Amino acid sequence: MPEPQVEVRRSARRRRMVSAYREGDTVVVLLPARMSKSEEKHWVAEMLSRLQRSETRRRSPTRTSDAALLARCEELAVRYLNGVQPSSVRWVPPMRTRWASCTPSEGSIRISERLRDVPAWVLDYVLVHELAHLEVPGHGKDFWLLVHAYPKSERAIGYLEGISAAAGLGITEED
Repeated sequence: MPEPQVEVRRSARRRRMVSAYREGDTVVVLLPARMSKSEEKHWVAEMLSRLQRSETRRRSPTRTSDAALLARCEELAVRYLNGVQPSSVRWVPPMRTRWASCTPSEGSIRISERLRDVPAWVLDYVLVHELAHLEVPGHGKDFWLLVHAYPKSERAIGYLEGISAAAGLGITEED
């Protein structure tokens, strides 16, 4: 893989924080103006490494393969839901009113393709949520006790609410 083009932007207002993002084919690294050339070299290499790790996680097999999605469900079920197992888990075209759905009588789970690019912990929450429906079909107290076994559930709910609001999707947790 070729080395990406890097643009370093320095700011006198920036005191300590270093950040990086992609702008087309260029990686932009934002640095405090006071940094030395050796510090710049260190931080450019560090931020390129972090960006690559982040992008690699986003391209994990779970995001492209139904079989890998099922395997991840199985791991989460063992860890958080006493091993309840779905019969199938698959990616489906974007749903209009939900992030995912479950048919408990069939043991099937469908995950909206809108979730392909969310952080792994958010996708894990959605999988745990749907797995919990295999045990408890509705959204009652017993259901939420199961879901909240996943430690990042509240954070993931907030993340999904933010995506929904920003995109004007109107998707809510109770759907």
